[in-house]
Amino acid sequence: MPTDPTSQDEIRPTPTAGSSPSPQGRTERLLERFLWNSRFLVMMAVVPSLLGAVVLFTIGTIDIFKVLIDTVAYYLLGGVDDIHDSVVPNIIMAIDIYLIAIVLLIFGLGVYRLFVSPIEQAEDHAPHHPFNVKSFDQLKDKIARVVILAVIIEFFRAVVDIRFQTPLDAIYLALSVLALAAALYLMSLAQHKE
Repeated sequence: MPTDPTSQDEIRPTPTAGSSPSPQGRTERLLERFLWNSRFLVMMAVVPSLLGAVVLFTIGTIDIFKVLIDTVAYYLLGGVDDIHDSVVPNIIMAIDIYLIAIVLLIFGLGVYRLFVSPIEQAEDHAPHHPFNVKSFDQLKDKIARVVILAVIIEFFRAVVDIRFQTPLDAIYLALSVLALAAALYLMSLAQHKE
């Protein structure tokens, strides 16, 4: 017996021109649109992160200019304050501030890219740019690397001010430097695997 192309299994009701979608369908669409647009809530983290980065870059730059002014005053104008004990710690502190600003920058732009929209200029010019993160884990990894570097710089600043009291202090310092070197080595291994 030949099959009829318009059998009951294949007949589907077609909506009439004047009929409106069911209330559940409209409600569901509105809810889904609201949920999708809620991704813009991350802008409450992105904008302050970028503003914080601007503040920290400004502070670091002003600190470097202060060191420059103190150095010029000491050597050319005969300033009375000896700058030798303060120059290196002040520059290291400025570098640490810059690194924290970079963390805020990577965080803000990475979250924007993951949740709102890719940054076209970064994608076009440098596919491996730190702002081009493909996943939240990659963002955490990039931030962790910069934070570890900031901790190492902070450690270096603390070491500059250390005055050894006993030989055991020197051993602790050597062990700390060894641990930091191992951390840097492991970080470079992880980066090469990517």
